[in-house]
Amino acid sequence: MRLSSLLIVFATFATAALLSLVTASLSADLIEDSAERSVKRDLDDKGMQWAEVYAEGLQVFLAGIAPSEAERFRAISSAGGIVDAARVIDNMQVEATADIAPPRFSIEILRNDAGISLIGLIPETSDRGAIVDKMIEIAGRPNVTDLLETAEYDAPDGWPDALTFALRALDDLPRAKISVQSGAVSITAMADSPEDRRDLESALLRGTPKDMRLDLNISAPRPVITPFTLRFVIDDNGPRFDACSADTERTRVRILTAANAAGLEGGAVCTLGLGVPTPRWADAVEIGLKGLAELGGGTITFSDSEVTLVAQLGTDQALFDKVVGELESGLPQVFALHSTLPAPIEEDDTESTIPEFIATLSPEGLVQLRGRLPNDLARNTTASYARARFGGNAVHMAARLDDTLPASWPVRVMAGLDALARLHNGVLNITPDSMSIAGRTGNTDANAEIARLLSEKLSQTDQYAIDVIYVEELDPLAALPTPEECIAALQSIQNDQKIVFEPGSGTLDPSAKPIIDAIAARLQECPDLRVEIQGHTDSQGRESMNQALSQTRAQAVLNALQDRRILTSGITATGYGESQPIADNDTADGREANRRIEFVLIGPEKGPQQATEAATEGATDATADDAGSAEEAAADPDATTPDTEEEAAASDADDGDQPQDNAETTGEETTPNDTN
Repeated sequence: MRLSSLLIVFATFATAALLSLVTASLSADLIEDSAERSVKRDLDDKGMQWAEVYAEGLQVFLAGIAPSEAERFRAISSAGGIVDAARVIDNMQVEATADIAPPRFSIEILRNDAGISLIGLIPETSDRGAIVDKMIEIAGRPNVTDLLETAEYDAPDGWPDALTFALRALDDLPRAKISVQSGAVSITAMADSPEDRRDLESALLRGTPKDMRLDLNISAPRPVITPFTLRFVIDDNGPRFDACSADTERTRVRILTAANAAGLEGGAVCTLGLGVPTPRWADAVEIGLKGLAELGGGTITFSDSEVTLVAQLGTDQALFDKVVGELESGLPQVFALHSTLPAPIEEDDTESTIPEFIATLSPEGLVQLRGRLPNDLARNTTASYARARFGGNAVHMAARLDDTLPASWPVRVMAGLDALARLHNGVLNITPDSMSIAGRTGNTDANAEIARLLSEKLSQTDQYAIDVIYVEELDPLAALPTPEECIAALQSIQNDQKIVFEPGSGTLDPSAKPIIDAIAARLQECPDLRVEIQGHTDSQGRESMNQALSQTRAQAVLNALQDRRILTSGITATGYGESQPIADNDTADGREANRRIEFVLIGPEKGPQQATEAATEGATDATADDAGSAEEAAADPDATTPDTEEEAAASDADDGDQPQDNAETTGEETTPNDTN
């Protein structure tokens, strides 16, 4: 009985344990399935269908290939929001990405009076040390700030040319910002004057590589005009400006309109500048020009806020008083008017009784000083000043002393000599009542400069007249030959004799020396000329050999010019081989014409292939052993042909300058050497 009871109890516990085991197993499976379905559904709802989910016990495993690291992290976070994050096991992978693209290389170069700063990213293949050394050469070691970084990538196409151009341009740009990218350079700079701006733009455009984009933004501040001067004259030659200054474009238009109303015909130069004494400058000038026109002649000079009106001799006194009264009441308050009506000359006055000082400047630069000076000190001072301005050996002093001269006489003499020094040749005449300067000049601004000078140096009561003529032949800039004229001159040099090379090589023959000397002398007179030296051959020989020979010969001419200290930054050498014949290669004369060196003008936006003009048609690199005619070959029993492939190849390299194997010339006749 006791045993039976024990068996029943044991059976009961065994059954309960089995039932518990089965229940636990079913519960675990239910938890796994629930967790797996919940996580998978949440990931699908969030667009992550790529993720695979499976559960094992309490752990949830995530697998699959994530599009990115961010998506992988997002999947883990989403699963951790459904089940305990500690139960999430990451078995995911990230999709392989493409190779990282090279970075964008660029340099920003800032230059001002304080020095040069470099900032940017450059390829490792660029010579950072050379870049910094170039900056130190320009600005000095303490004035260069190097903030460059490098990356282990090769330089992209266009980067070396752009960097080289930017470093070269920086030499001429003391205040500039230069941005360098592959194939592009952007320059923002400041020039000292509009003329400097034009010169800079022209030089930069000429030096731009043909495959590079150049963006230019060069500004030129308006000049400071001191004194701010305007001088208008009406005399027997008609109305004209000796000097004209304006502060704005609108002011300039108003002044020129008033001048036209006063009788001025044609255009006139009115310089825009800084330093105007009042914003009402145009109002004052309009009133002054109208008054002068009403008088019918004379001069009116504005020097800052000082206004001087000088009527013509013989002007009616009543008319003069009326005009002066209108000017005094009409001019803005800042202006002070000084008016003069010359007194009529008495009948007993003669030219011999009027003291004068005369300085004459000859076209050869010789200066003669005669007339009167007040004392020894004034004479010595005048002679010394003239020698300083014109040269010690160019001045001849022949003035006598006169102690009755006005006290302002020496000042007027000095001012007059300073004005005379601005002319090519001319005459200065000073009397007690007036000063006149006349002559010729090659400076278009000479009248305005002289007017400003005399207005500044002389008093309001001093009258002066300017009669200076601009002569283009005396203008050093206008006298420079045009690029087309330079090219034509190079052509004429080679019309009589060709540039000769040693047989079958790129070495200049000694006989070419005088021609190269003449070309170098002409290039000295043509600054900033952008030219391509082109080498051309005939069609005999292999094309590749002809190409190499033409390049070697063009480069030899360029090297010879460099040896003569010619600036060759705008000159390139290119060989074109046999690709551009100008005559028939089937004749000896044609081959002779095709073997040539040409100087070709390159326009600012054109490459060598698009050059507009060629210089030296027919000028060339003919050699002493160029091929002759077939008849000469037949007449020369000693003419030979190469017996080996090596000799044939050497013959090809000589551009037809040596006899060739008939097989190499595909049936062409073998010819003996031509001579130059």
